[in-house]
Amino acid sequence: MRRKKKTLNSKDYKALFLDRDGIINMDHGYVSKIEDFEFTEGIFKFVKLFSDAGYLVFIVTNQSGIGRGYYTQEDFNTLTQWMVEKFEAQNVHIEQVYHCPHSPDENCHCRKPNTGMIEQAMETYEIDLAHSWMVGDKQSDIDLAINAGVGHSVSIGMKPIVHADVHFGTILEAKQYFQENTGKIRDIRASKV
Repeated sequence: MRRKKKTLNSKDYKALFLDRDGIINMDHGYVSKIEDFEFTEGIFKFVKLFSDAGYLVFIVTNQSGIGRGYYTQEDFNTLTQWMVEKFEAQNVHIEQVYHCPHSPDENCHCRKPNTGMIEQAMETYEIDLAHSWMVGDKQSDIDLAINAGVGHSVSIGMKPIVHADVHFGTILEAKQYFQENTGKIRDIRASKV
């Protein structure tokens, strides 16, 4: 971990919060094995745009397949380690992967759109939520952004999602947009100096 808990003189960092299934990988339903994991086209370059602009990168993912007994916590950990290594190989650092292992009927505090995963990140990292982004393909992802006070959101896919700041059919389209509009994600702190 590069940045720890806030101190009185610390600066806040912007964050990019990413859903996993449907954003980082194609959502084939309860993906739990490396051989079933297919990265979405353009995801590495998309995330690198934010990383290069000084954002901390987090993954926040509901993984009810664990609570439902479809796969184990160990299966999830193995796949997550492999996925993070693939990002590192592309010079993209993932600060942390937060996940909710509970089934929906457990009514936990961490399942999106509840804010538990963002709160976990805030306990450890110096994050300026107002200047951060959430990227997701479900209404619960965008609702998480609203509920947690994440300032900006991107919805991906063909499903109608309300209250997102911008919407794209694919991650590749989002990457193209942010490449052409880098001012949307530039390091605001650097421009104030």
